[in-house]
Amino acid sequence: MHRLFVAIDLPEEMKQWVAKLRREKIPGARWVPVDQLHLTLRFIGEVDDTTLETIRQTLGAVRSAPFRLVVQVMGHFPPRKAPHVLWVGADAGAALADLQCQVEKGVQAAGLAPEPRPFSPHITIARLRDTPPHVAAEFEKRHQAFACAPFEVTAFHLYESTLTGKGAIHTLVRSYPLKAD
Repeated sequence: MHRLFVAIDLPEEMKQWVAKLRREKIPGARWVPVDQLHLTLRFIGEVDDTTLETIRQTLGAVRSAPFRLVVQVMGHFPPRKAPHVLWVGADAGAALADLQCQVEKGVQAAGLAPEPRPFSPHITIARLRDTPPHVAAEFEKRHQAFACAPFEVTAFHLYESTLTGKGAIHTLVRSYPLKAD
């Protein structure tokens, strides 16, 4: 079985910019390793070899021109409840929404159920356990002006995620360059 997700990678300088947020001590925070920072387009989950191959093929049919992505704003999930995830937001307008929609259709064409939650473009920076809500709120307030320089998205990627006792290991399965047709 293969545990899969589809994502946009961040440029190294942006990962380092986001990593600076890790300097703060937040009780209960498990910071995402810098090399694993990404924007998830679709978490797929466990699939067999045949479904993996079908997904690889259907994602190859996705067509999108490269676009600029802005990373800014800070928040948490679930909204209006005790925080479990800290994130920075991402926006590319209709281009990102269209790419995610095509990825979703490709995954569904491979026989998987639709994602029940609406797409909320973000980069998870920390997972929280028993973190007091006011601590997360204060962190978000201190960094409400967080923003990185926009970058050009030129590809998306299919990853396999292997869970270990020390965290997940992400292995690139295939990259899909973006190009205008």
